[in-house]
Amino acid sequence: MQRKIRVLVGKPGLDGHDRGAKVVAAALRDAGMEVIYTGLHQSPEQIVEAALQEDVDVIALSILSGAHMTLFTEVIRLMKEHGIEDKLLTGGGIIPPEDMETLAGQGVGRLFGPGASTQDIATYIRSWFGGRADRPAPRARATLTRSTRAKASATPTPRAKATATPKPRAKARLTGARVKTARSRSGSRSAPKRGTHPIKRSRAAATGRR
Repeated sequence: MQRKIRVLVGKPGLDGHDRGAKVVAAALRDAGMEVIYTGLHQSPEQIVEAALQEDVDVIALSILSGAHMTLFTEVIRLMKEHGIEDKLLTGGGIIPPEDMETLAGQGVGRLFGPGASTQDIATYIRSWFGGRADRPAPRARATLTRSTRAKASATPTPRAKATATPKPRAKARLTGARVKTARSRSGSRSAPKRGTHPIKRSRAAATGRR
């Protein structure tokens, strides 16, 4: 069973009219394709980044602002830079026939003007995808997205080994104040000598007087 074709529909630049893009997106979805719509005012960098993240087969741009030469050229340049030039870049808008030929020489696929049938767009995408399936797959290039760049730059720092150095035991020393206190306590606890007790002296004096 053949997988579904994944299509990214984008509106680059300052063009604020997305009714036609939504009609095309709905028609491609009804034709059995998976469609991702980026919304208005997308830059070429955002569109190519979304195509990388969503792993789409087709990028379809809707440009009505007249900046098709600049925007298509920038998108195809970024696609080549990221190694996805094998994807189909197509689209539509108010594009003169001579500009369509110039863009086709740069690698852009078929472009559709105002009044084009959505069935013709779906048929063209299916025929391109069918011809691509018959061709051998190109070698994938190693491309770094923003998320992978952030992961690659965050290298873990080596843990420092915990070296526990034993602390020397503090020697118990008696200060001068403690020595004096100990001496004073030992002197007060010493037994009095015989004949020198003050009470005995008083008693002996009393008996002698009598």
